[in-house]
Amino acid sequence: MKPENPNAQSAAPLLPELRSPETQCPSGGASVSGAVFNVSTGMIGAGIMSIPATFKVLGVIPGFILILIVALSVEITVEFLLRYTNSGKAVTYGGLMAESFGKIGSVALQVCVMVTNLGAMIIYLIIIGDVLSGNQSEGTLHLGVLQEWFGIQWWNSRAFALLFVMLFILLPFLLLRSIESLKHASALSILLAVLFVAICSAMAIHAMWEGKTERLRLVPDFANGVSFFDLFTTIPVFATSFGCHVNIHPVRAELNRPSEMSSAVRISLVLCVVIYFAIGFFGYLLFGDSIMADMLVNFDQSSDSAIGSLLNDTVRLSYAIHLMMVFPVMNFSLRANVDELFFPRKPILATDTFRFISITGVLLAFIYMVAVAIPNIWYFFQFMGTTTVMCLMFIFPSAIILRDVHGIARRRDKIVAVSVIILAIGTSLTAISSNVYSYISKK
Repeated sequence: MKPENPNAQSAAPLLPELRSPETQCPSGGASVSGAVFNVSTGMIGAGIMSIPATFKVLGVIPGFILILIVALSVEITVEFLLRYTNSGKAVTYGGLMAESFGKIGSVALQVCVMVTNLGAMIIYLIIIGDVLSGNQSEGTLHLGVLQEWFGIQWWNSRAFALLFVMLFILLPFLLLRSIESLKHASALSILLAVLFVAICSAMAIHAMWEGKTERLRLVPDFANGVSFFDLFTTIPVFATSFGCHVNIHPVRAELNRPSEMSSAVRISLVLCVVIYFAIGFFGYLLFGDSIMADMLVNFDQSSDSAIGSLLNDTVRLSYAIHLMMVFPVMNFSLRANVDELFFPRKPILATDTFRFISITGVLLAFIYMVAVAIPNIWYFFQFMGTTTVMCLMFIFPSAIILRDVHGIARRRDKIVAVSVIILAIGTSLTAISSNVYSYISKK
């Protein structure tokens, strides 16, 4: 949008209220609540299971502080994107990168989105397969819920169970052409995440009442094997857990009042901060130093009582269903970026039925085959958190500010942008080096 007063451009607010007729959204658009659910769903994915393990490394107080810092950084970089969306002609993240850096910028963005979303969706499907059909790691067989209930059968194998989930649960959601249509699935996913947190909290409080919990560490325990560089390995986990930038523009495009997108993002961030701190604190309280990098593994154990077994199964199934509801939201931005990369001059994807179904089918088939063939890609998950996720969340939005093609960035904005880029690159390099060193030292 171009301001009516040519001298007002340098002082353009983050979200201008005045909109030209051609950019006005039609009446009956999406609601703020729907936007909150869709943005929050894009954030709360597989990363939530690794947050309690970060509290084991950081301690409770630094863990909470780091959650707030990452949330604040996300709020700043999302505002960067929204400001330039309102000031120019671009209405997508890829369009903003193309405005600032040309074709190279848009292609870099689209490649990062594809790597990040494909990786995340493959991980989601692997976790769903683990919950339903179990897995075998380091010589130990972990039974899935279906195998515990019905024994090991051909129909509850990983390949068949995932095929059923893909065709009869995920595909109907993936064929919806509007992200607003996913708001009910997103609401369900958030409710399931809250249920998961509530069950973990209740189990932790009950264990504490019976004196079965361990003493929590409030700060890092440098005396017992935790190094300063280990602290940096937790940042990619939080960064991945707050990733929502690729969904900002699709959700904003369907809002009745796009100027309300900033409020929707802030509400989503507050909701996620509460959920992440609760699961981090109570998950760490419940399992102590035995907490695994994927907390779901801690629930994959026999219980002494029927109620305990029921709670374990409820936690695992609620999380699996939560991921099923997150999957379509991640697919929406992935499909849009694939189409924009390979078919830049074609009509809008939602209006071309053949192209829409073809891209959806090819992506779904690829994700299914990789999830069945490669049952464990957690190192890839760590790689995403230190590379493509950092680019999408921090480096690219800050680079847009520094490029400042519309001349609206203030000096303070550029200082913040440079600081964000330095911190993102420094954190990524330190985390990668620490992970590589840890991997080599285990050999």
